Amino acid sequence: MSGTQEPRTLHTVLGSGPAGTALARELVRRGHSVRLVDRKGDGPAIEGVERYAADVSTAEGAREAIAGAAVVYHCVNVGYHLQVEVMPRVQDAVLGAVEAAGARLVVLDTLYPYGETGGAVMTEDTPWKATTRKGRMRAELDEKYLAAHREGRARVVLGRSADFVGPGVISSTLGGAVFPPALTGGEVPGLGDIDLPHSYTSIGDVAAGLATLGEHPEGDGRVWHLPTAPAVSTREILTMIEQRVGRPLTIVTVDEPRPFGPFDEEFMAEYAEMFYQHTEPQIMDSSAFEQAFGTAPAPLEETVDATLTWYREWLASR
Repeated sequence: MSGTQEPRTLHTVLGSGPAGTALARELVRRGHSVRLVDRKGDGPAIEGVERYAADVSTAEGAREAIAGAAVVYHCVNVGYHLQVEVMPRVQDAVLGAVEAAGARLVVLDTLYPYGETGGAVMTEDTPWKATTRKGRMRAELDEKYLAAHREGRARVVLGRSADFVGPGVISSTLGGAVFPPALTGGEVPGLGDIDLPHSYTSIGDVAAGLATLGEHPEGDGRVWHLPTAPAVSTREILTMIEQRVGRPLTIVTVDEPRPFGPFDEEFMAEYAEMFYQHTEPQIMDSSAFEQAFGTAPAPLEETVDATLTWYREWLASR
């Protein structure tokens, strides 16, 4: 044997929520070895995926989780009321681990750092003007990631997504609050002004976009907007759902932050500062990513079809 080592091919996904799980499946589909990490490591078996238990909010847990990985994907999320406290701790541990290991880091990010835009289209050049606690926190984290890359301490890239929608997505404004009552005849919440254009990113496009960043180090050192279908109004999406379920939806307007359905008091108290996302247009432009990597987002109609299919099966299994 020669003394040279084979290149590492392990891709490690931190966080087994809808994004992390969809990403793990996508990476397997692309032929990678995949480790999926969460605190318990005991979720349903996924073919080609090694499940691994670690607490990546600790330095030791993060080091163990990424051992041997060529690329690490940070898809960790925590309870909404814990984000400002916990997410910086996760960043410190994960960034320290990838710096020490020499792995690349792909970070799943949000639109929060931009703050209120007055409805202007959000591109990667939009200024970061967040004034909310969670928006400022996200902006501070992102600047630390990009600084680590600029300073040569780690190779980092950020992929920003709009609100998730798709199979497996429950904790979203277009998730468990909408699809189950749409299918069962219950009340469907309409947050804020549902006639404003609002971008939603398919969870499949989140996964494909992050996997693409993981395979293309030439994209490192910057923020990318993950592939996202052109914005339409939330009402237009609800109309798509109506057409597919074959009856009108009972839409209840939630014009201020208050508990409704799965959005409990604790969540809505924390979400209140972010409610501007439903009172001004939220339009995300992902054309830079699409042109750079030759991709296109899934049409919203396909995403709605797939999501309804998943929720029918999910409801039937409960």
